Amino acid sequence: MILTLTLNPSLDRTIEIATLTRGAVIRAATARLDPGGKGVNVCRALLANQVRSCAVVPFGGAEGDQLVSLLSQEGIQMITVPVAGATRSNVALAEPDGTVTKINEPGTALSAAELDAVADAVLSAAESADWVVASGSLPPEVPVDMYARLCRRFTRAGINVAVDTSGPALVSAVASAPALVKPNRHELAEATGAVIASLGDAMDAAGKLRAMGARSVLASLGPDGALLVEDGGAWHGECPVSEPRSTVGAGDAMLAGFLAAGARGEAALVEALAWASAAVALPGSRMPSPADIRRDLVRVHEPDPTKPLTSGD
Repeated sequence: MILTLTLNPSLDRTIEIATLTRGAVIRAATARLDPGGKGVNVCRALLANQVRSCAVVPFGGAEGDQLVSLLSQEGIQMITVPVAGATRSNVALAEPDGTVTKINEPGTALSAAELDAVADAVLSAAESADWVVASGSLPPEVPVDMYARLCRRFTRAGINVAVDTSGPALVSAVASAPALVKPNRHELAEATGAVIASLGDAMDAAGKLRAMGARSVLASLGPDGALLVEDGGAWHGECPVSEPRSTVGAGDAMLAGFLAAGARGEAALVEALAWASAAVALPGSRMPSPADIRRDLVRVHEPDPTKPLTSGD
């Protein structure tokens, strides 16, 4: 089983528009509301592909009730922890060329008692888990080493830990020796202080994260695919998307596919890219099902350090 922890879950509203113009009245083509948060999305992707998982989710206020209701409607197995503050709401504006503008609320602070309740929920469920995924942003006032503390406890219990976060929380977590980290290009640069302009730069930065403590690094590189660096070697993979609709949740689908395929080597990278590219072709933060996934479109090869990366993330 794969257990996920999302300390800062959300309601994610995705609105498809023709063009984003500041100061204008814009009419939406479509709109959809999905349960959100990185760990939540990992569980949603795993459920869509019949992989057993469970989400640990703090929730509060009317927004939190709606989040739990949406997760229940999707059939997500979950452990909910009530908190005093209201669950946050996020908005994504998606344009026809695949450009997505996101507006994310910061979330609500969690008290020490609430954090202890969440940690206890994770630890009690983690005994039957093969992996624990600690992912997403930290709510305001939560210590930056929260994921690191949990990672050390899980690792001592013999549980594999995957971390997908950013900034100081990522740097702190890496030092606690997680089995896997999944930064995107921006997060990779931020954590290492490097400029990521080529595939070689990404490989060097992934090597730095491994030297800091991470066993394996799965770096999502946007339109340039993904890079996997682990003890067994390094692979670069790409999977084109002919009609991108939304990048929201694509990285979470990538992590879910990677874990579902065993979390090692070329075959797992193929699965990760197939799930991620399928997510990009779907509206909002909808997660791909088996019918959406095209493994035959994925190309994996030895990384070319001289290959420049496209601008942006």
